[in-house]
Amino acid sequence: MTSPRHDLSVWRADPEVEAELDRLPTTPIAELRARYRGLFRTDAPLAFGPDLLRRSIAQRIQEKAYGGLPPRSQRLLNQLVKAAIAKPNGRLELPRRIKAGSELVRTWKDKTHRVTVLANGFAYDGKEFANLSQIATEITGTRWNGPRFFGLRSATTRDAPHGN
Repeated sequence: MTSPRHDLSVWRADPEVEAELDRLPTTPIAELRARYRGLFRTDAPLAFGPDLLRRSIAQRIQEKAYGGLPPRSQRLLNQLVKAAIAKPNGRLELPRRIKAGSELVRTWKDKTHRVTVLANGFAYDGKEFANLSQIATEITGTRWNGPRFFGLRSATTRDAPHGN
């Protein structure tokens, strides 16, 4: 169920907010910097020119009036920012969300293994597991990154099995 803040069918523009947004294009830069300071409780970065100041201020005004991103989307963005900082020139990948009831299939040493995604974990070989890494370890006998083992994540050097 979506909250009314994120349901566009009940969204109504606030005339005061819209009027403030309409004033931004003609607001002098000194006033923009002061408004930024008031909204963000910090000075605007020196690299922010008038256009970026206006965009940042407009976004914050609308966020305060109409609500921000849903928490799940905000968490995803935070994860992507952390990944971008860790690997500035690396490829960013969105985490995959697997629905309960889905089945993961992996062939290992000529045997096909099937894992069922549960609401709060995974089922494999008649047992329940908290995460895929536990299942990958049971299948291979060595520690594996479970999402990597089941093809849900691309390989990195730290995803290889330990001890091999």
